[in-house]
This record gives sequence, C-alpha cells and structure tokens, in this order.
Amino acid sequence: MEQKAMKKRGNFKIEELASIPTFAMATLNYAKDTLAFYWNKTGRFELYTMNLDTKEIKQVSDGELPKGIRAGYLWGRDDRTIYFTKDNDGDEKHDIYSIDIYTKAVTQLTKTPEAQEIPTDVSPDGKWMIFNANRNHGQMNLFRMNLDTKEVNQLTNHSNPAGGGEFTKDGSLLAYGTNEEQNLVNSDIYLIKPDGSEQRRAVQLKVGSQDRFSDWSDDGSFFAFTTDVNGNNQVATYHIETEEIKMYGDGSQAESASRVIGNHKILAIANKNASLSPILYDVKTGEKTTLEFPPGISIGSELINNDEIIMTINRPLSPSTLIRFNLNTQESEILLETDMGTIDKSLFVDGEHIFYPSLDGTEIPGIVYKPRDFNPNKKYPAIIMPHGGPTAQYFLYFTPSVQYFTDLGYVVFHPNVRGSTGYGSTFRDACIKDWGGKDHEDWIAGREWLIKHASVDPKKVVIYGGSYGGYATLWAMGNSPDLWAAGVAWVPVSDLKSMYDLSMEHFKFFLRQQMGDPIKDGDLWDERSPATHIQNMKSPLLLVHGKNDPRCPVSQSHIVVDKLKKHGFKEGKDFEYVEYDDEGHGASGDMSSAIRSLKLLDDFLYRKIESK
Repeated sequence: MEQKAMKKRGNFKIEELASIPTFAMATLNYAKDTLAFYWNKTGRFELYTMNLDTKEIKQVSDGELPKGIRAGYLWGRDDRTIYFTKDNDGDEKHDIYSIDIYTKAVTQLTKTPEAQEIPTDVSPDGKWMIFNANRNHGQMNLFRMNLDTKEVNQLTNHSNPAGGGEFTKDGSLLAYGTNEEQNLVNSDIYLIKPDGSEQRRAVQLKVGSQDRFSDWSDDGSFFAFTTDVNGNNQVATYHIETEEIKMYGDGSQAESASRVIGNHKILAIANKNASLSPILYDVKTGEKTTLEFPPGISIGSELINNDEIIMTINRPLSPSTLIRFNLNTQESEILLETDMGTIDKSLFVDGEHIFYPSLDGTEIPGIVYKPRDFNPNKKYPAIIMPHGGPTAQYFLYFTPSVQYFTDLGYVVFHPNVRGSTGYGSTFRDACIKDWGGKDHEDWIAGREWLIKHASVDPKKVVIYGGSYGGYATLWAMGNSPDLWAAGVAWVPVSDLKSMYDLSMEHFKFFLRQQMGDPIKDGDLWDERSPATHIQNMKSPLLLVHGKNDPRCPVSQSHIVVDKLKKHGFKEGKDFEYVEYDDEGHGASGDMSSAIRSLKLLDDFLYRKIESK
C-alpha cells in the first residue's frame, strides 16, 4: 500500500469526533421511575440507569455487552432485572442474558451457539419471556421461556420470518407479525394465546400491504398498527371484539404508530423530508395534534404517564439530547445531553433536504452537506454515500464523518434513492428485482446534480457505502467506471447467490423479497451481482470487511479480491483490502472501531483524492 505523509489539515481531530459519546434505546421500567439506556462514554456501549426523580445515573454493566449492539433489551417485571443479548465479535448469534441492576449479577439464560435470539416481551406476571429465534437452523419464529425453569418451547412454526410477540396488559394474548402469502412484500398481524394455541390472522388489509403491530391499549380492547395499504405508512387501530379497523390521517405523508396512551390517544411519528417528529391522534374522533419541532429527529415512545414521554432529539448540528416532554404544554426538561468535550460546535455544518431529477425524470430526495463558508465559485471534491438496506433512509441527524469531511472541504451527499423507505411504498418497492437498475440511475443523477448545483469537481467524486451501500459502490465502479474518482465498499454485497447460500433463513427471505428466486431468477442474480462487472473499474477501490459478518459474509469481499487479481489488478496499487478479525457487520457504539475506521477512510481519500 502506497503511503504519503499526511499534512495537518482541518479543524477536527478524528479521535475527538469519533469519540463523541452517544446514547440509545432509552427504555422505562414498569414502575415508570427508572430509565435504562445504552451509553458509550467509556468507549463502548454499557447499560446505565437514571432515576427520573433525582436524575442520578448509575452504570449497570461493565464489559458484559457485545462490542457492537444489534439487538435491544427488556426490563423484567420486577423492575430490577434487564434481559439483554450477546454475540461473539459481531456474528449476531445472540444468546440471552439477565443482569440485576443492583447486584450487577449476570446470568446466561440460553446457550445456542448457532442461533440468533432476540427477546421481545415479558409476561405481566413475570413468569414468561417471549423471544424470536432461528433455532436448529430454522426460520425466525416465536419461542417462550419459563423464567424459573429456563424451559423453552416453540410457539409458532411459520415458513417465513415471524417477529414480535407483545402481551396484552392482562397477558391473555400475544400480537406478532408474519407473512404466509406468496407475495413476499406482504406483512400481516397475527394473534395467539401465550401457550401457542388459537393462532389467527387478525389484520390483512390486502395481499401485498405491510401491516405491522405497534402497541396494545391499556384495556386490551384494541391495538394500534401501521399500514401502507394506501401507499404511505398510515396509523390504524384494530378492535378485538368487533374486528373493526379504523384509519387515521389522510395518508398524504408517512406516519407510523408508536404507542397507545391509555385507551384514548395514539402517539405516532411523522416522517417528512428526512425528519421525524411526534404527532397525536384521538382514538375516537381521529383528531390530529402536530407537535412542532425543527428539522431533524424528534422521537419518543416511552410513556411516563398519559401526559409525559421520554424523547430523543438529534440534529445535524447537535448530537442527541434526551428530554422529558409534556404532550399538553409542549414544555421539556433535559435529562441528558451529549458531552462534546472541547470540540467547537460552531464549526459544524447543517444539512439541506433536496429533490433532484433522476435520469428518467423521477424526483429523488437527498440530503446535501456543504463545506462551511461554501463558495460557489470554487470546485469541491464530493463523497456520495448510498445507504444500506436498501429499505432504509437517511435522516437529518448528526454524523461525525460528515462533519469531518465537510470541514476538509468535501461536499457530502446522502441520497435516498428508489428502494428507500419514508417516501411511500411505490418508491420503496421500485427496485425489487432491479438492484443496480433504477437505483444506479439515481446515484448517477445525484452526481450530476452535485456538479451542477453544488460546485463539485467532476473529476473528484467518490462513492462510499456499507452493506447495500457497499453493493452500490461495487456496482457503480463496475458499471459506470468513468464517473468515480474512487470507491469505498464497507462490508459489501458482491455475489448474490453465494451470499444467499451462507445466509440465515430470515436473511434469505429478504433476498428473495428483493431479488426474486435464486433458481428461477438465477440469470438476474448473476447479472446484478457486482462481482460480475467489477473488472471494469477504472479508479482506486478500498474494500473493508469484518471477519464475523453474518449479513454480508466476509467471503463477499474475498470474491472481489480474487476477481480483481484474476484480471490483473494489483493489491496495494489498484485496490486495497482491510479485514477486521474482531467485527461483524460493523461495530456500532465501539469508539476504538469508529476511530480506526475513520482513520482508514481518511488516509485512503487523502492519498487518492486530495494529494492528486
């Protein structure tokens, strides 16, 4: 690997930016007096608790959590036990553990080295835990554990993934989601007795709609759910006795149900122009109350009481703040702010949500971040960052790497191309059986927009992404090679068939949903695999992979390396490959991993873009 001395540049140190602590998954106990949350102020995520009255914060775990967080946790009904999961260096084969928040005692509850297990709820009497698992190399289904004896029995046996399993307040019913239709986009809501009997499908608004459970009312007479039956995510309720379904809102923007407040209101999240903010619906009248927040992420679903919720606020200019918010007065109290250390926040840049025309005229949303003191008369290098998924979405939130590279003079672009969520089901499903098609057109059109409207140098446009974003990088490097100054593919998809063969059953389902049948559509899978075309690349490529990745196995990068070498490309000159032994599909929340990854990216771009 060629090395060039890196001169001092920019106002930020990578170590400082990548070490800004973050907190996540704030969850109230059942007594509503103690908040638990993940926090990585020690350099990795640990569990903490906060007393809501005194604001006293205590660290609960000390190294027991996995390096990268890929699953949530549950409070026990005793308000002192927390159930969490742990895997082996990112392999996502989680076992379930418990920790006592007072004694710190940790107990392993399951030991299934080849299975992924995710706890979803504890029965109101505290005797049972529901969890989702793919035991015995099977499909993801619902299981029940007796918390006294640790005996486990399987509740469902669906051939397609089943997820969830939330109790009514009296413990008489469980709600969960699965799909038994040939249409793999479809998702329905099922009800079942806690012992696995009397299973029935409760909600299917039409074959092909995605109907997803959200929360039970206090009296168990109805539940709130989210449906896209009308083209956009919309809030709805299902009433158990009458089987009546009631829709809320006009469907003009994406809205997702979050929690039922008592029996009278629904707390929901509106998704508009890459921002999330809370709204309320009156269950009986359908009256909507919009809570006004500036662009960014303003979300919360933890109910302290019928009037107050815990919310997390995040903006491009400001990392997360945890607040206690009154739904009636709209007054808030700060519970926890992000410690920025000595970093000068005035140097941060804001993001702008825009729409740009794709090659066929379709309007594509995206977020552009320009360097501070942007001068339209100058030419800037740019980084286009396709997101993962593809059914995911970029939001207006704080990202250390964005602030680092805009400070160095890059324009950074987050396109929400076709295949993304948040802009309707037609937009989301536009690339089914068309990966590398319309999405590729949207990435190319985004590049053209940046050149015309953001003073970007056409000779210095980099494409960089992870997971499906890594697919995007490899696909673009092989199919529009003249457009990119360099490519960076992190934990990428490169060969669809070989990835499918190594995937867990629920991951296989997603691949079939997105790209069809691996046998019947085998020619399509081959043609739309980036490894088929990567020998066409004309600019430097950086490949990075975690050895333990279960979603995009490390062999996906090995295939690319072997193909490039076969066609005469030289490692260290034409491409570079870095493999991490202690990671899987990324290591969310681990500061040392974040620092080394940002340094690796920074060094590559300095050598291949800035020093040219």
